[in-house]
Amino acid sequence: MAALTAGLSDDQIDRLLASFSDREVAELLQDWPLWARPEQLPPASDWTTWLLMAGRGYGKTRAGAEWIVEQVRRTPNLRIALVGANYEDARAVMIDGESGLREVAGPLVERFYPSRRLLRFRNGGQAMLYSGASPDALRGPQHHFAWGDELAKWKRGEETWAMLQMGLRLGARPQALVTTTPRGGTILDELLRKPDTVQTGGSTWDNPHLSPVFRAAMEQRYGGTRLGLQELEGKLLTDVPGALWTAAIIAAARWPSEPAPAFTRVAIGVDPPSGAGTCGIVACAVDTMGRGHVLADHSITAVRPEQWAARVADAAALHGAIAADARALVVAERNQGGEMVRSVLLAAAPDLNVKLVTASQGKSHRAEPVALRFETGAAFFHGRFEPLEAQLMGFIAGGDYDGPGHSPDRADAMVWALTELLLTPKRSAPAVSGL
Repeated sequence: MAALTAGLSDDQIDRLLASFSDREVAELLQDWPLWARPEQLPPASDWTTWLLMAGRGYGKTRAGAEWIVEQVRRTPNLRIALVGANYEDARAVMIDGESGLREVAGPLVERFYPSRRLLRFRNGGQAMLYSGASPDALRGPQHHFAWGDELAKWKRGEETWAMLQMGLRLGARPQALVTTTPRGGTILDELLRKPDTVQTGGSTWDNPHLSPVFRAAMEQRYGGTRLGLQELEGKLLTDVPGALWTAAIIAAARWPSEPAPAFTRVAIGVDPPSGAGTCGIVACAVDTMGRGHVLADHSITAVRPEQWAARVADAAALHGAIAADARALVVAERNQGGEMVRSVLLAAAPDLNVKLVTASQGKSHRAEPVALRFETGAAFFHGRFEPLEAQLMGFIAGGDYDGPGHSPDRADAMVWALTELLLTPKRSAPAVSGL
């Protein structure tokens, strides 16, 4: 609209609009590119994921709905995935909200079926609602396009995003739009590093249509604060206040490209899932100088117990060969399953050296001495492990877990392995003493 009215006075703009017919006015109002701010429009470059990351009230939802409607108008019979933090949020914001699809698409919508979580369009297109807490619902369906809202709030963001990508395979150019307020230590960190992700966005203050009262209230309450930078300015803050691991600590703990040291012992940390979640499986080692090393993340999601047990056995065989005693110790938490954990592991490989451990302290409290090793230069990462590192950055000193997902499964597995290697006294072999 700015281009159409550039250089005109208010009176000239009024006369211009009055010269249009009712039909022309209706078409003008539906011309989103005419009204949108440039950052609300799809990037012109070739992209697979468009990440629209901005502060609250910026206009992310309207941009998302307009993009979906444009795809539907352009091509009949599309299959579209709409993913929110949960089903209720997805419907309230993406479907029924004042900037949602029913409002933006207007007569193009045929009907919404709440019980089926299905929105039908008159040209055969269908949009299905999904939850960021239920990745299995995306196992199987295929889509041309996807719109994910508030990705940083998804309970099982990593798993849900992975399932969504597997089904995004219809048409010549499947694409996904993510509209979200930023939050560090989530799947957003990984998305931003992908070469086929393009980011746009901005702050709350970029929206000229916001109420002055709202603007003043937000500025008074959050201006100059860390929360304000995230929620209003749309800045991705990678470090959570009080985090045991920060981005700087992790970056400083990268093992250089020089050859790895000689390892004396290897441990495979295992955090068994309570159901179809992720089984944390992390391989660690200790060198001749007593320093800890994170070698690999073999974690696996949504599989049967015999499958994750086989993954553990494979990891033990792979990494055990580099230890001085040519054998890895499997350190598995028994809280989810007790002795059954040992039985499942030994069924996968009867010669596994298994030690069961019990969580008697909070996760962050248990992680503190391990974090100290990284901070003091006595522990290292051999590579980049984005999902694991995101979970580590969610451990709060003296507090709870505040990272992605409902459980730090990968981080727990790493902590168990390094606790065994660095902090647990090694028992001496039995011997006969002389008189």
